[in-house]
Amino acid sequence: MTTIHRGRIFHVAGSPTVHEAAQHLAYFDDGGLAVDDAGTIVWCGHWADRPIELADAEVVTYAGCFLMPGFVDTHMHFPQVNCGDSYGGGQLLEWLTQCIFPSEARFADPNYARQAAAEWCDRMITAGTTTGLIFGSQFPTAQDALFEAARVRGLRIIAGRTIMTVGPESAGPLLTSERDAIEFTRNEIEKWHPKTDAERSSALQQVAIVPRFSLSVTTTTLAGLGELYDEYRAKGVYFTSHLNENNRPGTGEIDSVKRLYEVDAYLDTYDGRFLPGSKHGGSSLLGRRSVMAHGVHCQDRELARMAETGTSIAHCPTSQLFLGSGTMPWTRTVDWGVTVAIGSDFSAGDEWFIPQVLNAAFKVHISEPGDAGLSLHPAALLFLGTLAGARALDLEDRIGNFDVGKEADFVVVDPSRWDQYGNTLRWGARPTDPELERDALLFTTIMAMREPTLTHTFVRGRRLVTADRGA
Repeated sequence: MTTIHRGRIFHVAGSPTVHEAAQHLAYFDDGGLAVDDAGTIVWCGHWADRPIELADAEVVTYAGCFLMPGFVDTHMHFPQVNCGDSYGGGQLLEWLTQCIFPSEARFADPNYARQAAAEWCDRMITAGTTTGLIFGSQFPTAQDALFEAARVRGLRIIAGRTIMTVGPESAGPLLTSERDAIEFTRNEIEKWHPKTDAERSSALQQVAIVPRFSLSVTTTTLAGLGELYDEYRAKGVYFTSHLNENNRPGTGEIDSVKRLYEVDAYLDTYDGRFLPGSKHGGSSLLGRRSVMAHGVHCQDRELARMAETGTSIAHCPTSQLFLGSGTMPWTRTVDWGVTVAIGSDFSAGDEWFIPQVLNAAFKVHISEPGDAGLSLHPAALLFLGTLAGARALDLEDRIGNFDVGKEADFVVVDPSRWDQYGNTLRWGARPTDPELERDALLFTTIMAMREPTLTHTFVRGRRLVTADRGA
């Protein structure tokens, strides 16, 4: 039987660019989202306009609640589940050495890894993150635990073991040989990635090739991963890594990469041009299922190349604030035509909840210096956390909004669960112009939202539950 979920509905309809999101913003103060038994959306609109053929549908009413598409997080670190707000005495590289590498080494213990996988997936559910692109553990048993926990709960994840073949002493337990780096990744693809087009069209768990960043691998690793991706790219395997995150002069990530590889641009190391002078050394890892985290300090030619290849950026403002990495220049980046989606980067970003990551995005971009500063439209924020993520992950035909035919991934937000939120939405002054009033309502709905107000998380029409809530 078809079910109509009745409530206050926001989504960005169609397939707009971020610049067009405001024109595609749909709001139904008393709306309905009709979902069939397969979890597919068959109608969305004003309650009063529901089709006659839905007259016998079951109705679930969420009085006063908001229904929004499930949040898509395009950059997360599974083995950092217990590393939030870790103090490393410096920026990115110090934080990795002092805090992260030792913490990730604990995942060698299968019991710890299973417990962490359950906690990770439960946190995704309570945060309304229905889809995540995840840097996984270096240990195959931990990765098996993550995929299994996601499968049992019905979460959409794209994950891959974090590949490291070189690193400092503190990273020793995380390193593998060049050969094992390729073989472990191949084994994970063969075990967990859907094999056929038909399986991929409905799969909830998929695999990515994930070198941590260029400083954690060698030219040999990159050449091997390029060959591996050539083998599996047509089967829908993903690629993700870090790019241009920290530019501290001399000792930061970007200068270290350029000095180590003797390349002209960081992106070249992922584009098959990782030999001195940015000469060709292997196959490119860029493409429409490739997502580069951060992209804070990109050269124009790097942005042009990402736009040309369909490579996306996972924008992680809370992480960039936490590690002092700077601000991704919004206008310059999107004007090149690069798809930008939101990423929590937990645990460098110390916030799981995507609306609060969007809150940070608004604040950092309105604070960009001079003419670069801008006030992001509320629809652009909603787009960034939903449809843009679906596009970056090549899942726009399946998720990201409430268009008919898509799978019903959505969250229910109840303002009555927190008086400060409910009273702000009820009594806050807003413009009298109907369109501006709608936009202002969406802005407050996103910016002031906190996790306790999110009461239900659905994937493909099925309500997800955490382990401690039972079936």
